[in-house]
Amino acid sequence: MRPIRGIVFKLISVTLFIVMSSLVKSVSDSIPPGETVFFRSLFAIPVILAWLAFRGELRTGLKVSKPLGHLWRGMVGTMAMGMGFAALAFLPLPEVTAIGYAAPLLVVIFASMFLGEEVRLFRLTAVFAGLAGVMIVLSPRLTLGSDVGTAEALGAMFALTGAVCAALAQVTVRRLVMTEETSAIVFWFSITATGLALFTLPFGWALPTPAEAGILVLTGLIGGVGQIFLTSSYREADASLIAPFDYASMLLALAIGYWVFGEVPTGTMLIGAAIVVSAGILIIWRERQLGLERAKQRKAMTPQG
Repeated sequence: MRPIRGIVFKLISVTLFIVMSSLVKSVSDSIPPGETVFFRSLFAIPVILAWLAFRGELRTGLKVSKPLGHLWRGMVGTMAMGMGFAALAFLPLPEVTAIGYAAPLLVVIFASMFLGEEVRLFRLTAVFAGLAGVMIVLSPRLTLGSDVGTAEALGAMFALTGAVCAALAQVTVRRLVMTEETSAIVFWFSITATGLALFTLPFGWALPTPAEAGILVLTGLIGGVGQIFLTSSYREADASLIAPFDYASMLLALAIGYWVFGEVPTGTMLIGAAIVVSAGILIIWRERQLGLERAKQRKAMTPQG
């Protein structure tokens, strides 16, 4: 385990994903989200294949034992990506990022519902506090009788739906890792997402300009590299150590939103985001404590020679 390298890899992946989201936002006025998902997934495939070949994992990356599990993960993951991309057309980048933080909170609830994981009062309280923070972020977009436009309310619902789908995808991955290689999960998600995105073709794709086509290709390449660094970070360090660095994306989103898109964050958004981030970090801290306790119990039960 090399924790410093793991943290660096995680920060690189977070930066790449925010840059990717910024590129998606830059073309969202003219390119439909389904088309963007297609390019994002298709051009990630050669990057991932090259990485698997470099690591000598090409064969394991193509082998699956739970094809239906991969299909379901692909469906909910593609929906999460599409909803997130759609939200970027209507809402500021930091706001979409903050709403997306609902995903790891919902994972706690879904893992209890679908995987039978025990959730005690501390984590449950943190989850509901975090979801309250999400509602604070959403509240200006969903308040009845306000001057908020339909497009912004729609964007908020897209972002929230994307977070729910992302949580379902993460829970599915937790189940898949019991029987599947990580490389297979990464590769087949890109394949599935590329195929599923084609179903949006009848709803109207746009012919991108050369500049837009270049941006769309770049989103796929950056997304593929970001996925590699994300996966590599968990090889180098414990998940409980590097998970909090996910929230560095808020600082990057605020900076890019302000300097690139001229988006000034509201006080309500910042307060809600702070609550969500705090709740997420508390859950990660509690997961780490429980992990240490379980490790001590296993060590105590191990016969001493």
